[in-house]
Amino acid sequence: MSLCFNSDKTVLLNHAAAVSKEELKKQEEELKKIEQNRPTSRSSYFGIVDLAGFPKDRYYLYQSRWRPDYPMVHILPHWNWEDKNGKNVPVFVYSSGDEVELFLNDRSLGKKFKQPYEYRFRWDSVCYESGELKAIAYKDGKKWAEKHVRTTGKPVKLKLTPDKTVLKSDGEDLIFVRVSILDADGNEVPTAEPVITSSVSGPGVIVATDNGDPTCLIPFHEPERPAFNGLYLAIVKARKGSEGKLRLRVEADGLGKEEIDFQIQNEGLEKRYLLTD
Repeated sequence: MSLCFNSDKTVLLNHAAAVSKEELKKQEEELKKIEQNRPTSRSSYFGIVDLAGFPKDRYYLYQSRWRPDYPMVHILPHWNWEDKNGKNVPVFVYSSGDEVELFLNDRSLGKKFKQPYEYRFRWDSVCYESGELKAIAYKDGKKWAEKHVRTTGKPVKLKLTPDKTVLKSDGEDLIFVRVSILDADGNEVPTAEPVITSSVSGPGVIVATDNGDPTCLIPFHEPERPAFNGLYLAIVKARKGSEGKLRLRVEADGLGKEEIDFQIQNEGLEKRYLLTD
């Protein structure tokens, strides 16, 4: 399967017939500049999740369309823009509701109603100021869902969120641990990118780490890599036939360390106990 990138020539050719020769020449010149400065990538930028499995904004667009009965609302972008005070920052919202009201620091920026063939609610002229951006969605005139994003403080600690806590020792079962970076108030810091290192103690191994950055060329088996968009992923498994506990430790300079224990389930051992009984 070939991978197509936004600056790929095929993208330009896909609409070349619809533009003038002057516009096409201008785009070709822009393409050359992009090619000269574009970092090497290991994957396509398309899709609703990245290589680490972290949802992109578009994930919530599809969720809002494919699950119309699921109460949800999603705001983009994040709200950490220190260099844009007083400047315009467009805000988009995805929701399964039929109307959304947006608030900036408890001031209403107005309601938007979903029109036919519209897939997002748009506020194109939001004057940025730090604080809280909140969206309240309504459906059939009743409150449906609510979400907020906040300007965060400096990163101070790590948070580990595993997809489960019991691990089979069949040599194949995996646990995916989402590592997020928090400020003092417990908010995820989407702009934090410290170098994070993970290690295990007990009968198990780190199978891979990732951060979702398509331009990060660090091999998956390396336990150390920078976070991306405030996130890092560690994947662990138990050694085949083992039992007991497996401990994962994750640490970063200035953020301390966090540990989490997983119980190893040896099904073969349990069967032997049952036969003995």
